[in-house]
Amino acid sequence: MAIRTILTYPNPILRQKTGKVTTFDEELKKLADDMAETMYDAPGIGLAANQIGVPQQIIVVDITEPDGDKEFTVFVNPVISEGEGSVTDEEGCLSVVEYTTQVKRFRKIKVTAQDLDGNPLEFEAEDRFARIIQHEVDHLLGKLFIDRISSLKRKLYKKKLKKILKSQA
Repeated sequence: MAIRTILTYPNPILRQKTGKVTTFDEELKKLADDMAETMYDAPGIGLAANQIGVPQQIIVVDITEPDGDKEFTVFVNPVISEGEGSVTDEEGCLSVVEYTTQVKRFRKIKVTAQDLDGNPLEFEAEDRFARIIQHEVDHLLGKLFIDRISSLKRKLYKKKLKKILKSQA
């Protein structure tokens, strides 16, 4: 396992749609392990492959309760087929530095995906689990959570980011 570099906005790779995984092998399992290690090192509760520069449809999600032992699951080629209800809650992202804000998401979703062996998965997710999956699936579609906020908030964040990047240069 290895910790990979997490790409940050405005890296253009984060805006590209990812490709469907068609080969389920040891290399895919190693990628999933690297993603989990990278996610926990950050620390985070979800990570999409394109956040580490791999344009494939694979996400890792921490499925533990906030005070529980770390446990993650992997979803390959995830698709959200239904959503119901809505809830607004605080959201941040490992690829969007120094910013969190309120984001509206479905409260409950229906998901189809595959596991690391290519076996089909179909399940419903609610609340925190549903929010994490929606956030990570957005990444696979080239979207960031800042795309789901008002243009004014987004503009203010971009201004803040310019200052951050300028101070790092």
